[in-house]
Amino acid sequence: MTTQPQTQAPPPATTLEAFLRGVEVRAFRFAELGLRHREDALDAVQDTMLKMLTYREHPATEWNPLFWSILRNKMTDMQRRSMFRLRWLLPGQDRNGEPVDWADESPDPSRRHDSREAWQEIRAALRALPARQREAFTLRVLEELDVADTARVMGCSEGSVKTHLSRAREALQKQLEAFR
Repeated sequence: MTTQPQTQAPPPATTLEAFLRGVEVRAFRFAELGLRHREDALDAVQDTMLKMLTYREHPATEWNPLFWSILRNKMTDMQRRSMFRLRWLLPGQDRNGEPVDWADESPDPSRRHDSREAWQEIRAALRALPARQREAFTLRVLEELDVADTARVMGCSEGSVKTHLSRAREALQKQLEAFR
């Protein structure tokens, strides 16, 4: 079994603006995976950031779990609305009916292709996970929240977080085995 090097977590943000700048890309990817619609993901992240401004006076240590809780709740609301409108029948299209452009802006065409292919594999594998497993994996592994914060964001026990994460890792390992 090979171990992957631990990534160093960035220093905590001292201002809310710095925190939001640091989390915006990851939040967009998280929302995009969950909502499966680029514009809805942008709206969810923007609404979450605006809501976070009302929590400016809270301690910086609370911003990360608070942000993810707000985003997750916003995504749930948006998913409920979209189910009502049956928009899920039009996958891969924006609101104007145009195909969604997932293009990567990297300068090297070969790398761009490889990155796009890798992202599509990872995205497909993450989408195949049940929602709770996907949330646990994203918050624990990609966002590096601790078990307690992840449990607070997800509204479940720490044991449930560990179970969801274990099952998600197992499923992703099986799904991405051929991609290695």
